[in-house]
Amino acid sequence: MAVRTSSSNGARSVNELGWGSLLAGLASVATLPLAIYLTRFSDSYTLLHAGLAIPLAAALGFVAVRLARRARRRRSLLLADARPTRTARAGGVLGLLGLCLAASALVALGVYGLLEYVGRN
Repeated sequence: MAVRTSSSNGARSVNELGWGSLLAGLASVATLPLAIYLTRFSDSYTLLHAGLAIPLAAALGFVAVRLARRARRRRSLLLADARPTRTARAGGVLGLLGLCLAASALVALGVYGLLEYVGRN
C-alpha cells in the first residue's frame, strides 16, 4: 500500500510551478512578435497598435519569474536534493527575456513618439 507523503506532494507542486513558469515565459517571449506579425494581416491595425501588447508581455514575464522563484524556494524546503528544476530555471530565463523584450519595445515606442513630436514642431 503506497502512502503519499508530504515530500511527494511538494515535489509535484514544484514540478507544476516549474511548468507554469515555463509556459508563462514562452507566452511572454512570443507575445510581441505575434502581435507584430498579426498587424500584417489587418488594414485597420498598424505596427504602432502592436505596442498595446507590451503590458501583456511584461505581465507574463513577471509571472514567469515569480513562479520560477517560488518553485526554487519550495524545492529548497523539500528534503530531496536542493537543486532547482530545469523547467523552473528555463521559465525564469524566458521570463527575464520577455521582460527585456517588453522594455526594449517600450523604449522603441518612446523614441518613435519623440521623433514624431520633434518632426512636427
